[in-house]
Amino acid sequence: MALRLSIASPFEAETELESHLREAFDSLKPSLRPPFSLSIPNPHQYALLNAAILHAVLTEPHFAKTHIKHLHAAVTDGYATFLSLLRHLVLLLFPKLLPSVKTQLLSLTHQTVRVLGVGHDAVLLSLLRRIAAVDFTDSNLCLCSNLVSLFLEQFDSLLEESPQVLSFALYAFLRVLADHSGVEKFETLKLLEVHFCVKVIKEAFHVCLKIGRDLIRLLQDLLHVPEIRAVLNDIVFNPCVFDSAGFKFKGVSQIFCTRTSSRYSLLRISPEMETQLRFLLTNVKLGHHRRHQMWFARKFLNEPDKEFVIVDIVRFICCAHHPTNEIIQSDIVPRWALIGWLLTCCRRSHVVANVKLALFYDWLFFDERVDNIMNIEPAVLLMVHSIPQYIEITRGLLEFLLHLVDNYDVERKGMIVKGVASAFQLLVRKGVIRSIDVLTSCPALSPGLRDGLVRLLSVAKVGNSQV
Repeated sequence: MALRLSIASPFEAETELESHLREAFDSLKPSLRPPFSLSIPNPHQYALLNAAILHAVLTEPHFAKTHIKHLHAAVTDGYATFLSLLRHLVLLLFPKLLPSVKTQLLSLTHQTVRVLGVGHDAVLLSLLRRIAAVDFTDSNLCLCSNLVSLFLEQFDSLLEESPQVLSFALYAFLRVLADHSGVEKFETLKLLEVHFCVKVIKEAFHVCLKIGRDLIRLLQDLLHVPEIRAVLNDIVFNPCVFDSAGFKFKGVSQIFCTRTSSRYSLLRISPEMETQLRFLLTNVKLGHHRRHQMWFARKFLNEPDKEFVIVDIVRFICCAHHPTNEIIQSDIVPRWALIGWLLTCCRRSHVVANVKLALFYDWLFFDERVDNIMNIEPAVLLMVHSIPQYIEITRGLLEFLLHLVDNYDVERKGMIVKGVASAFQLLVRKGVIRSIDVLTSCPALSPGLRDGLVRLLSVAKVGNSQV
């Protein structure tokens, strides 16, 4: 009987994937020792052999070199079948894998990336998603260290063959750095992460541009790291030092005008968290949502520092989960309501500010030709639906938005005014809200806030008429 891959309680059934790998190993065990068969397997036999070898490598570390040689000799599809199995294992079972199995899996990933097997990039993305936020366990830190070392070791080959994966890694490690900064015992790991992030920005800036505007948001969150502050200053004030001809002329505005793909926001959401969030937003009806929210909080926000994850959750909800019209018109929990609840889970003022920035970030540079109205919809609906019962939420959000317009980037304030005004105009035009009057004429809001919003919209209208 083959060894188990994962930790499970006595009454917990084996997953379908683990069962498949174990059964393949048991059925082919005699064939996994030299001398190996020279016959050419049919497709079914080949798939079974790949599953058996994967299980063998993960559970028989003393024979791992032999199994890897067997894989290299047997492969006929550029490792596509093998790496597909490896990716599914990471997505479905990684948190439950035995420590020894995780060690073997990471070693195996290094070897498959070295040969640039078909699907190595998907495996790397799956592992990046497995870096848990604000998790300082040895297992999570080991995963961080292994991955950042792998990206540094294979930097040149990945840049040539899979440049997009470097942009995903940069996004992930900029977020991870925010967790590790200021903690002395993580200094060695932090240095590796800083070195990798700076290397990508300096040596492959054209890759960084793929991230879009969220790149600047992440860099600004790390201004306390001298090396990161230096590269951000170059991006903003000295764009000619970078290797992108277009960027030398357009500068940071080019980044602000590029919408960040939803694939990046998925990186900081574990597969389990994504499943629960999508279930909440597609199956749970208002009135039945509180117990689901409490379960979610106990599962994913149960420690004080876990509130930092809410920034990533809000970004995911805005950018990566866009409900159908059928769901929007139903009594399913709307995105704005879930975000409103998440805001109440934040205890620290700087976390609240970062969550609000994540909520409004696409407003600042909104252009309906490239941006998606679904990214900006939750913020306006949260403001409108909080009147009058939760007016403090409306007041806080509108105040924060006007503060952003005035202070986020003074040099590009005209661009930001235009973006925010365009967002409001499109939301009204598409019927998301009936009129801006719901805010500008709200008696529960202070005259200063209402006048600020009116002034913002009138300035934008004047600016547009002069173009």
